Amino acid sequence: MTVVPSQMGRDAFVSRFGGVYEQSPWIAEQVFDTGITQLADSALGLSQAMVDIVEQAGREPQLALLCAHPDLAGRLAVSGELTSASSAEQSAAGLDRCTTEQYGAFTDLNERYTRRFGFPFILAVRGYHRDEILECFQRRVDNDVDVEFDEALEQVHRIARLRLEALFTQGDLSQT
Repeated sequence: MTVVPSQMGRDAFVSRFGGVYEQSPWIAEQVFDTGITQLADSALGLSQAMVDIVEQAGREPQLALLCAHPDLAGRLAVSGELTSASSAEQSAAGLDRCTTEQYGAFTDLNERYTRRFGFPFILAVRGYHRDEILECFQRRVDNDVDVEFDEALEQVHRIARLRLEALFTQGDLSQT
């Protein structure tokens, strides 16, 4: 019999879904603690429950969530210190195969962006090639601070939803 989120204990739930939001198991913990219904037995339903927790958390926890994300093609990627999910996502976009010039551009943009906004540039990179990511980066680095904060949160939610969809399709959760 397949165990779905609404039938899991807290430890199993947090173990399974605590990494969906980068380095932020507090989101899964709060989802569980607020009460999980059968609506959370699908990737879409659980995603919405997690989005609701983040949206209700306020600016400070949201900023901490954004800061938990690594730079794209940054120091952690080069040193092999990314989470397995981030590593796979960046690798699929070719960020582990940057030319020297591309790596230099990412480094400069990462520094400029973080200095301007106080958190790393975040993009759900699935489906993008590194050249497209650089173009997006260049477009967003001059955004208004509030606009970019909202965009970064949207990207974080997209990353989490894609990770949830992958977890639900790995075969041990019944519905997607």
